[in-house]
Amino acid sequence: MKQLIVYGIVGGITTLIDIIVYWLVSRFLFVPVVPSTIIAWIVAFLFAYWANRKFVFQSHNPVLPEAFQFFLCRVSTGILDVVIMYVFADVLGFYDVAVKITDNVLVIILNYIASKLFIFRNKGEHV
Repeated sequence: MKQLIVYGIVGGITTLIDIIVYWLVSRFLFVPVVPSTIIAWIVAFLFAYWANRKFVFQSHNPVLPEAFQFFLCRVSTGILDVVIMYVFADVLGFYDVAVKITDNVLVIILNYIASKLFIFRNKGEHV
């Protein structure tokens, strides 16, 4: 239960980073929706890997293979994020920040499942 709470805190901070960076890049640098989403994702990804490894899963696995698995998972959910933003904000015209907040809920759930079951497992631990 403690791990889930810490993941929630890290996920909340990651989500805030994602949303704030998106908002700053899109509003102050006037970058369109999709590139702003990608930039925000990169910044949030870097924070998320570090925080999940150190605080949530307290991993001692080799960094490179673990980081690569984390990257693949996050790229998958990052693509989902971009598709959702494009469809709901650009195509359907929903308010972009509201869509960003909503789609992060789905992304957080999927990322936790992948992290718990596949990425941050200790060696010898079975699913």
